[in-house]
Amino acid sequence: MDDRYHLTREQNVFVAKRNIVDYIWKSANLEGIDVTYPEIQVIYDRGIVNGLTVDEVLAINNLKYAWQFILENESIPCDYNTLCEIHKLTTDKLVLNPGKLRTNSVRIGGTTWQPQFPSESQIKEELDALLKQSTKTHTEIAIEMMLWIMRRQMFIDGNKRVAMLFANKYMIDHGCGIISIAKENQAFFFEKLIAFYETGEMSELKEWIYNTSIDGMNLD
Repeated sequence: MDDRYHLTREQNVFVAKRNIVDYIWKSANLEGIDVTYPEIQVIYDRGIVNGLTVDEVLAINNLKYAWQFILENESIPCDYNTLCEIHKLTTDKLVLNPGKLRTNSVRIGGTTWQPQFPSESQIKEELDALLKQSTKTHTEIAIEMMLWIMRRQMFIDGNKRVAMLFANKYMIDHGCGIISIAKENQAFFFEKLIAFYETGEMSELKEWIYNTSIDGMNLD
């Protein structure tokens, strides 16, 4: 699984900023927020959109702030503290104790499977092991981290948002492009994600993401 793009961080940040409204729109739809691209643009530009709930607008703005955090902080490592900070930014004013590991059980729609309770030491150990995979490309590690966070369900809510943002921080830091799941592919993605939750087998889903959902451009 080769890296599709070989950019500097500066070039990758340029690509992300150029398409950031599109990425926020796709992430919002992935979270079940029925919002159009033009509405995302208005909210991104601090305008007012009718027909959305306060929480939906807040979730969209939080995605904006989380993206800004990723793009503007080059020196911050991909570690447990950054993962928690991204969760705090994406779920601020939407959940209790944003940025903290969950302390109660969660249920996932579409399956009876339930994730184990998270512990800080175990999460740190698992994340460190993912980051130290010396035989894999940065793109493959990023996809695996994203799927691990989604399945681990370490936070009370917002795990998909956090997973994609954290993986994209890693992608951008290494100049590998952006992971972005097109709206027309999201139903299929959810179907495969549920199967991954139940089995823990990510090979097929990882390959599909690599083939369909890596965005970027080649810059001289």
